[in-house]
Amino acid sequence: MKKGDIIELAKKMIAAPSCYAGLKEAGQNWLDAIGTADEKAAAQKLIAELEGDVTDIEHLVAFAHSEIPAQLFGEEGAKKFAAHADELKASGAKFCDCAACAPGLEILKNKALILD
Repeated sequence: MKKGDIIELAKKMIAAPSCYAGLKEAGQNWLDAIGTADEKAAAQKLIAELEGDVTDIEHLVAFAHSEIPAQLFGEEGAKKFAAHADELKASGAKFCDCAACAPGLEILKNKALILD
């Protein structure tokens, strides 16, 4: 993976509807700082935000079985969401696979590319 790949992952992550506002801001700040003196500090903030926001499977399952998904997705959507979370866990997944967490996890796995 190259830095350009990380840039594309960050763009996908911040475009995702499931991306938390704080993570979206950290991602955009890093993208805006690329090539400037502030790049490393922005990368460090992005990594710190990712470490707190990429959802592990246990938290995903707990959230999926709470009352919140029904408020967000309706009853049928909540049932599908919970079933998906359960299937992920059963398959051995360690993290959420949503459109924000999946690229965020890849960025974390390759964080050395943006911290150096």
